Amino acid sequence: MPVKGSCHCGAVRIEVPHAPEWVGSCNCSLCTKTGWLVAYYPDADVKVEGETVAYVWGDRMIGIHHCPTCGCGTHWKTLGEDFGRMGVHARLLDGFDASKVEVRLFDNA
Repeated sequence: MPVKGSCHCGAVRIEVPHAPEWVGSCNCSLCTKTGWLVAYYPDADVKVEGETVAYVWGDRMIGIHHCPTCGCGTHWKTLGEDFGRMGVHARLLDGFDASKVEVRLFDNA
């Protein structure tokens, strides 16, 4: 069943095909400072509506998209190499409860 979500102000809306079964918690500086929990989906399965701005840093492999109005990080997409998936900030999904899914810790520091 599709799950919808949005940034804080509602300008960026996301729809994914189903609730995540697990999420990734990364220890990189960005995820640590912004509280990202990432759910992964094939690019074609994610609908993003509304304007976003990409932030790119480090190895320049992904663009971290955020709402230009409220600043919420919404999703990431690859910039070159195709990973076959994209990341969605799970905390933005309606009804998401981190205590109900497996949280996998990633060492990307």
